Amino acid sequence: MNDFVIRPARPGDAPGAHHVCLKTGNYGQDGEPFYREDPDALGRIFVGPYLAYEPELALILEDEIGICGYALGAFDTAGFFARYEKEWRPDLCARFPAPTGDPAGWSRVQQVHDWYHHPDYYQPEPHADFPSHLHIDLLPRAQGRGFGRRMLEQVMDRLRHRGSPGAHLGVSVPNVTALGFYQRLGFRELVRVGSGADGCIYLGKSLQDPR
Repeated sequence: MNDFVIRPARPGDAPGAHHVCLKTGNYGQDGEPFYREDPDALGRIFVGPYLAYEPELALILEDEIGICGYALGAFDTAGFFARYEKEWRPDLCARFPAPTGDPAGWSRVQQVHDWYHHPDYYQPEPHADFPSHLHIDLLPRAQGRGFGRRMLEQVMDRLRHRGSPGAHLGVSVPNVTALGFYQRLGFRELVRVGSGADGCIYLGKSLQDPR
């Protein structure tokens, strides 16, 4: 049986965490077949900035094989996006040109590279009630063992102690397993944006409510 450890993120974790992001990058399933030409495409958005800007809210799940999960948070979503826009995104745009041609024919990698140039800074209402946000991914070998709950609760505890009134997160419409997981943790639906497989459900949880 694997020996799992939840620990704070530390320098050098980015490659392993990027791999987790890749392997869960297809609506919670393995995204590697879709991102072979650029395996770090998703991680540059959904992992790297959190490790760089909010390390105190970043937890890593690790076993003897390596990093197999993470839970990430941002205390002030608006401030986080502002810093991403000013400090993180210019480098992405310089390194990865915007795709051209008909978007209907773009690969998954091209779609993500387009996100570098046209980021989504959406925040669900009411902003004041849910100013923080969360992000978590676990590899299959770490799922179903309670680690996701423990990691999210630890990050939420840190947000609560810093005075955040609430946090939100987004889940893709096809990822029904994740949706059920968040609902069992006490998150409630705030809004749905988009449609079909590209739609996103935003959920929020008050950090002032008793568990």
